[in-house]
Amino acid sequence: MLGGGGSAGNAWLIGVIAGLGEAGLDVTDADLVVGTSAGATAAAQIAGRTPADLFADILAAPAAPRTGPTAGAGRAPHASVAEHLERTGRIIAAAADPADMRRRLGAAALDLEAASDGSAHVRWRAIVASRLPDQEWPQRALLVTAVDARTGEPVVFDRDRGVDLVDAVAASTSSGLPYRIGDERYLDGGYRRNENADLAAGYGRVLVLSPLGGRTRTALEWGMHLDAQAAELRAGGSRVETILPDGRSLDAFGGNLMDPSTRTPAARAGRDQGLAVAERLSGFWR
Repeated sequence: MLGGGGSAGNAWLIGVIAGLGEAGLDVTDADLVVGTSAGATAAAQIAGRTPADLFADILAAPAAPRTGPTAGAGRAPHASVAEHLERTGRIIAAAADPADMRRRLGAAALDLEAASDGSAHVRWRAIVASRLPDQEWPQRALLVTAVDARTGEPVVFDRDRGVDLVDAVAASTSSGLPYRIGDERYLDGGYRRNENADLAAGYGRVLVLSPLGGRTRTALEWGMHLDAQAAELRAGGSRVETILPDGRSLDAFGGNLMDPSTRTPAARAGRDQGLAVAERLSGFWR
């Protein structure tokens, strides 16, 4: 289960998985992979290329300049991360429950779309496509989460749904402006549930990687946070382990997870963390 966390979170996920593999623990052989937001990109990436190669690509990429809190994936033009969080935070605080929250967020996103020039969809699809080493759905089970912006209903894409992998990932990573697939509009899969670990119900062993550290922006009584998801899985008979960013990883993330300049330090910190926890997880995974 690969959770969201922006550009830094995606690099950290790749680093952790690469570190685990370097230590002899290949978690890419899982029977099911679920990707949410930045984790959806990572899930699609490890389906098409080895984590070691993906990690090497991050380190080899030209250094990105440190940026301010600029617009992130699928956000309205010129909207900063802080502005986006403030706007969505007000919507979340006004909601009565998760379903109401999704409907409100969807309605607000559709309003943003109506005020835009409509070009963001094409740009975002091209960006997502450039990040995927293979744009075909893998044969192994891969689930990508999103939310229907019109109805607020949770959505889970897989290879049988008739949606291109690029579009599924682009939808799951669209947190401001909705992403268009045909006549439908979709929002970030993190609005379904933070890590969406509940989709692994019935599996014997569940490993959750959460760049956001299991935190939630919603009321705890809604049960959207990772601890609640893990408790549900354990109550159903699953063994659950989590990997959350350690102190060095959090330092690498800095104050803006969307800042591309954080990718190299986040990946390095993730790789070191993967190496460090591999022995602890070895008996669990094998």
